[in-house]
Order: sequence, then C-alpha cells, then structure tokens
Amino acid sequence: MDMIAERGLEKLTMAALGREVGMSSGHLLYYFRSKDELLLRTLEWSEGRLGVERGRLLMRAAPARERLDAYVDLYVPDGHRDPHWTLWLEVWNRSQNADEDARERQAAIEGAWHRDLVALLAEGISHGEFRPVDPDRFAARLRALLDGFSIHVAIGLRGTARDQVLSHVREFLDESLTPSDV
Repeated sequence: MDMIAERGLEKLTMAALGREVGMSSGHLLYYFRSKDELLLRTLEWSEGRLGVERGRLLMRAAPARERLDAYVDLYVPDGHRDPHWTLWLEVWNRSQNADEDARERQAAIEGAWHRDLVALLAEGISHGEFRPVDPDRFAARLRALLDGFSIHVAIGLRGTARDQVLSHVREFLDESLTPSDV
C-alpha cells in the first residue's frame, strides 16, 4: 500500500516490490503465485482494516443517519489516486479473468459492505429515522451510486471532488430516506 500511495500502481512490479522489501521477485511469486494474487491479498488486508473502522463507526451510540453519513464518508475515496481505491479499481479490472476463488473473495469484500449497510438501514427504518424502504434494494442502489461517484473521485474526474460527491450523496439520502412526517 505504501508503494501504491507513493508511486502509483503502474510502477508496482514484482521486481520493484521485491527490492523494497528485500526479497527477490521469485520469492514473492513463491508466496503469492502471481501479481493478481498479491494485489487481491493486499486489497483483502486493506478491506480488513476498513472493516474494523466501519464496525467501530456503525456500533457507536449515535442516530442511524449520523452513522450512515460516517459509512458514506468511509466509503468515498479521500481524493484523486487514493491508494485503497487505486488498488480496488485494479483488482476489479483484473477480475474479468480471475478464477472462481478470486471472484468469491471479491464478492466477500462487497458482501461485508452490503450487509453492514442493510443492517444500518433496517435499524433506521425500525426506529422511524428513515422512511420505509426495502433495505436490501436501497443498499444495492446506494452502493452503485457510491461506486460511481467514488470512481470519479479516485481517477480525478473534474467536477467530482470528494466534498462535492459527499454533498450529492447526502442530498440523495435526505430526499430518499427522510420520513414524510418530518
């Protein structure tokens, strides 16, 4: 992740990584089998760290909407070339040719984000903080919106800075989830 942050993914070769960590590229391949496997394991490691942070944010004693905003804030990249999102984009791009095991591992990453969002939405609905929606369907749609905006932020598309994206998403959430009696 440090190399991705410092130099970008295009300069992450097995030879360069080996030099950085004091190993040969052959030694790295012994442990990871391929660059694709190395990237996926790095993504799983990064997602594990985000999962711990997400869990901490979602379990705190706060209104569901405040925790939903925290979820969105964690989801959206910090900015252009965000290392986690740069890695995420590369792994998903490579997934077109991935084996079934890699696809299942990628689905597990997505599933964790989805389950947490569904649970948060269901809680907000049950407490009357959110209008009644199908939590699973709403979560799928919201995550698609977040993915699209996040890709724009990560690649540095003009007009989609992080603060603009967060504003758009919060406005969408206000329009979609605010109970009609409020």
